[in-house]
Amino acid sequence: MPSASSAVPSGLAIFDLDGTITRRGTLAPYVIRLLARRPWRWLRVVRVAPVLAAYALGRADRGVLKARLLQATLRGYRRAELAAWTARFVPALIAHGLRADALRAIEQRRRRGDRLVLLSASPDLYVPEIAARLAFDEVICTELKWHGDRFDGELATPNRRGAEKARCVKELESRYPGLPTAAYGNAAADLEHLALVDEPLLVCGSWSARRRAAKAGIPTARWR
Repeated sequence: MPSASSAVPSGLAIFDLDGTITRRGTLAPYVIRLLARRPWRWLRVVRVAPVLAAYALGRADRGVLKARLLQATLRGYRRAELAAWTARFVPALIAHGLRADALRAIEQRRRRGDRLVLLSASPDLYVPEIAARLAFDEVICTELKWHGDRFDGELATPNRRGAEKARCVKELESRYPGLPTAAYGNAAADLEHLALVDEPLLVCGSWSARRRAAKAGIPTARWR
């Protein structure tokens, strides 16, 4: 979702969301806190069990698991209902769930004149609102399907993770040829796109992710 800005940026700064800007994942809290209002919907989660088992055995990917979870828990919600919940969830997340070091990095990149891009595998139920409140120039996230006014939950785009995230970074670089590019991520799955940019940084990664980053020559840091 590019912005309409015509200013020429000095570079691209691409930020992951979950675990990088936020202290932890965002999708589970979004769903769990919403369903606390309608606990009977948790009975639908049993439908996810076959896909969860397939994922554990390596026979289903995260995108399929994400879609089945969202369909089981949120399918049928109206746009206005989910928009109202997002309007409550995002301010609370920004007030209490972000890393101070991430906010400083975002502001430093903004002062340098970089184009700020939020690139996340999390869904467009709430990621665009987070991007707007943090004044990002562009947001790329996993998009979901609707049936008219009712939420469906199937993915409308590929899950923005791993190889798909790397593809998105390549597409961004093709739109801004010659610009220096920085990227920030936290997971082993982020190393694929971090390896493509001029200034990569793995933050708060697991031991195995940090080890792989070291082998790839990607710097690491511990953000608070």
